[in-house]
Amino acid sequence: MTGLRKIFGFHPVHEALRHRPGDVVRVWAAEGKAGRRFQTVERLCRSQGVELERVPAADLDRLAPGVHNGFVAELREAERKPAGDGDPTLVVLLEDVQDPRNLGAILRACDGAGVGRVLVRDRGSAPVSPAAVKASAGAAEWVPVERVTNSAIALERLKADGYWIYGADAGGAPAWTVDLTGKIVLCLGGEESGLRARTRGLCDGLIALPMQGRIDSLNVSAAAAALLFEAVRQRLGSTSGR
Repeated sequence: MTGLRKIFGFHPVHEALRHRPGDVVRVWAAEGKAGRRFQTVERLCRSQGVELERVPAADLDRLAPGVHNGFVAELREAERKPAGDGDPTLVVLLEDVQDPRNLGAILRACDGAGVGRVLVRDRGSAPVSPAAVKASAGAAEWVPVERVTNSAIALERLKADGYWIYGADAGGAPAWTVDLTGKIVLCLGGEESGLRARTRGLCDGLIALPMQGRIDSLNVSAAAAALLFEAVRQRLGSTSGR
């Protein structure tokens, strides 16, 4: 079953045209928009037979409830995204991340780190909305995102499949002292309350980024990026699994 949704901003529109050409229905660009970005979008639309319409910027303001940078696209939305080409042994679970900008920034970090799957707890979490897609700079079109009803059940299935589960928590061990190679799941909690108690209980360990300044924590998206790239550092330096 498919529906239609809108995305806005140059990077999300560009990545959708690159990654999901058959799903882009039409693109709107602001009148007077020119330069390399417009030429890139125009070329992709022409090569794929996608309708490109020039409209007043005020019309785009009505189409897109946010900063659109002069580009809006309409996509056919499949019920599930196809599997990406990330590392299937590196999985991220998000619980109660409510700010779509944080969600988008985390998806951008996941794409950069080569994450294979991102699981998002359905209740209490931000949807992959146009604002989240915009904040991801288009990465949301590349990273497979799965909504899960129950975090505990999802984690128990992953544990049965041989994954080690690590939760991000201020009281955890420094991330660089923990083996993050092999099959792992990184669990990140919400902006206010962190990980749920049941999820913490299922973790094989808790990991942290020891803070050296006066502020005692990082924004969840900044923490996600730092922890993921510590995992990448270890993986690039090791050819062995668990």
